[in-house]
Amino acid sequence: MLTRRHFLPASLTGILGASLSAQAEEKTGTIKGDTCTEPARDLPIKERVDVIVCGAGPAGVAAALAAARNGASVRLIESCGCLGGTWTAGLLSWIFDFKPTGLTKEIADALDQRHARIAEVPDKFTYEPEEMKILLEELCQKAGVKIRLNTRVVAAYKTGTQISTVITESKSGREAWQAKIFIDATGDGDLGAQAGCTWDFGFNNGTVWQPATLNALAIVKDIEALKPHISGGTLKTHLASTELNKAAMQKAGIQPSYGHPTLFHIHDNVVLMMFNHEYDACAFNCDQMTAATLHARREIHAIARALSTLGGCWEGLRIIASAEQIGIREGRRIHGLYTVTKEDLINGTHHADAVARVHFPVDIHAHSKAENDKHALHRGGVDQFKPYDIPLRALIAKDVDNLMMAGRCISGDFVAHGSYRVTGNAVAMGEAAGQTAAYAAAHALLPRDVKYPLT
Repeated sequence: MLTRRHFLPASLTGILGASLSAQAEEKTGTIKGDTCTEPARDLPIKERVDVIVCGAGPAGVAAALAAARNGASVRLIESCGCLGGTWTAGLLSWIFDFKPTGLTKEIADALDQRHARIAEVPDKFTYEPEEMKILLEELCQKAGVKIRLNTRVVAAYKTGTQISTVITESKSGREAWQAKIFIDATGDGDLGAQAGCTWDFGFNNGTVWQPATLNALAIVKDIEALKPHISGGTLKTHLASTELNKAAMQKAGIQPSYGHPTLFHIHDNVVLMMFNHEYDACAFNCDQMTAATLHARREIHAIARALSTLGGCWEGLRIIASAEQIGIREGRRIHGLYTVTKEDLINGTHHADAVARVHFPVDIHAHSKAENDKHALHRGGVDQFKPYDIPLRALIAKDVDNLMMAGRCISGDFVAHGSYRVTGNAVAMGEAAGQTAAYAAAHALLPRDVKYPLT
């Protein structure tokens, strides 16, 4: 006999059990041999906004901020647990080619107000990644950007030549989202590929690409003693410090996978370690990226332990945090209305619809350990580099009318990508993409029909 005390738990168990059983039946797939066919299902539209930005790295945050500040309703979707991408989850902590205007200047000034950056050269600096995280969150929330973290875009559906809906997966399950304009700031061109855009990857028909690097923050006992080993703002001092680091590693019995192992000063006795290369790990092959991440973490910890045994300036060297995500240099390059090329760099090409003037030279990392042992970096045959423009057309997808790109997944060839891929340029691209997307959404235009610069 059940008392009232026992009846409710028993009843709830029965109800929940039946409910869970029903859900399990609904989600049962059809198994045929080595395949599983999932049942079709209807997804309610989670939200409709003017602009959806996929990826919240430097380009994505800039795009979302610019779009929101220009009056658009904006949803920013990010797979990691913070904003900033390679700046934060990737612990890059070192910025190249930061412009003295616009959002880049705003971010630099805000970091200065927080005493969170070290700048020896105006367009290059280090910063504290935790301060960058909270700064980007505050900027986006103040602008009215709606943020969704820990959520990955997994599909895109089109009506004609325009994306109508993107599908995400997260702890909240599978959800559908709609917008007038979409911006792919995933770095690897995930949204563009899901939407059916054509794209390029690496060189030699996509069989060769740049390596990945897992960054880490470390502490040392005496930062002053380590100063000769820390990269400065000039190429000469940078190369000198990396040679010292490589010699120290070899003395400790380590042959690093990266020929220019680099240290940057973050604050006090904290440094950024950029010590390794992971070769043959494709950015959109999860098995390869997993193996690369595990191998890289073992390597950087082995290097740190070995260096600490040398004593002297290496005394007390200890890793305090390795990056949540491995740093990727090479992903898909989505085909756009214009392709930035090696010839643009050689000629210093100008465009009427320029969104950024790039001053960073070609920086292509060796694609294999054998090549690294000869030359860790090369310039892709661009011996006489000239600053050049990235046009808005390179940020507009050729195959999907309401899709834009920002960051390293824009339309460019392999050599040009080795120059424009750094994060200072990513911010400038994102800012322009966000402004254009907001204007297009407000005036019922496609991005290709927007006259840029906006008047």
